[in-house]
Amino acid sequence: MPTPELKPADQQLDWRAITDADIDGWEALLRRMAVEDKPDWIEQRADLEEVLEASKNDPVLDTIMGFDDQGIPRAFGRISANTGSNLVHVFGGVDPDWRRRGIGRAIHDWHLSRARKRLADAGVQGGFIRSYVEEMNPGHRALLESSGSTITRWFTEMTRDLSENIPEVDLDPEFEIVTFSDDLSEAVRLAHNEAFQDHWGSEPRDEESWRFTVTHPEFRAEWSLAVVDNSSGEVAAYEIASYDPESKELVGHDEGYTELLGVRRDWRGRRLAPALLAEVMRRFKADGMENAGLGVDTENPSGALGLYERMGYTPTRRSMAFEKQLEQPE
Repeated sequence: MPTPELKPADQQLDWRAITDADIDGWEALLRRMAVEDKPDWIEQRADLEEVLEASKNDPVLDTIMGFDDQGIPRAFGRISANTGSNLVHVFGGVDPDWRRRGIGRAIHDWHLSRARKRLADAGVQGGFIRSYVEEMNPGHRALLESSGSTITRWFTEMTRDLSENIPEVDLDPEFEIVTFSDDLSEAVRLAHNEAFQDHWGSEPRDEESWRFTVTHPEFRAEWSLAVVDNSSGEVAAYEIASYDPESKELVGHDEGYTELLGVRRDWRGRRLAPALLAEVMRRFKADGMENAGLGVDTENPSGALGLYERMGYTPTRRSMAFEKQLEQPE
């Protein structure tokens, strides 16, 4: 098969692009990393398959994997960008037994080189890379800081014990909370893009990426909701929920998780978000969940953090977004 245009400047491993045949090994690598790094979520097989199938990226050029002399994957890197965007997301990792050998630095250098090349080929100027790092992973943070990346945002994971009383939030009679359905999916996607157009770091979700969101194995339609304005039939607000079967092991409790929550601008200030949270808590609890969870941009000017605290959510862990501006290749 073709090899990537650029390879990490590291000769300890044999580097090539990731293929479908590597998914089992890739998943095993992520599991070994998780034992050391203790994340609160691990990418599932469906996530890895989507990386190789999504039309916006070319896995031959935008992924890299390093194999030892036994053919076992020991490190990987990948980038992702939306068409026409100047933002390139970068991801990667190294097997714990192969760390502190400069491999992580080599992958990061590949991230930079590949991101510059991709943006240049697309005619995009003034690009930058973004990487998300958990606060509990000091090695990853040190690598990015030493490379000149800087923290641009903090995020907080929160949880709420469902044995505590769930508040009653009354909706005005013109609104109705309905369960997510295929018939509503496109309207919810458009509502999400509108609701998040003024949120830091958000880019619109196209039909392909949205389809992946609502067909992911962890997606739960029965916990996902929309607020419909009965006078117009429009989706005014929405909530998208998921369940990770490994949540008990990873975070210590079975947890229903709110992946997305948004209110369109014209309907803000009507208590739609707290009404959605209260309803989904009741559904989580009815289905045996011990906790409700979500993540929040700590600096979100909408006041989301304060809302979640008032609804009984408490912080558990933090992560940060690192960014680095890219100079164009010579």
